[in-house]
Amino acid sequence: MADERKAALVRITGRVQGVCFRVWTRDEAERLGLVGWVRNESDGSVTALIAGADTAVETMLGRFWKGPPGAAVANVASEEASSTETPAGFRIIS
Repeated sequence: MADERKAALVRITGRVQGVCFRVWTRDEAERLGLVGWVRNESDGSVTALIAGADTAVETMLGRFWKGPPGAAVANVASEEASSTETPAGFRIIS
C-alpha cells in the first residue's frame, strides 16, 4: 500500500539555536524526501513545516528529539498542517 502524505508544523525548544539545527533539519529532511521549511524564532525555539510520506514525517518527528551534535532538545510539539502550504524542496527561512 502506498504511503499516505501528511504535513506537520513543529516547534522545537531547548538549546536549538547556535548549533546548526536549521542546516541539520534541512539535510535530514532532504534525506527523507520531505519538503517544507525551517526557521529560528525570536524566543530561541525553532519552527519547521515538514511534509511528505507519512512514515518519513514520523521518522523526522523522532529525529527532532535528538537534533544535531550540541543540541539539547527540551520539547518537540507538532500539529497537523496543510500540505498545500509547503514549497517545492526544503529551505531555511529567516
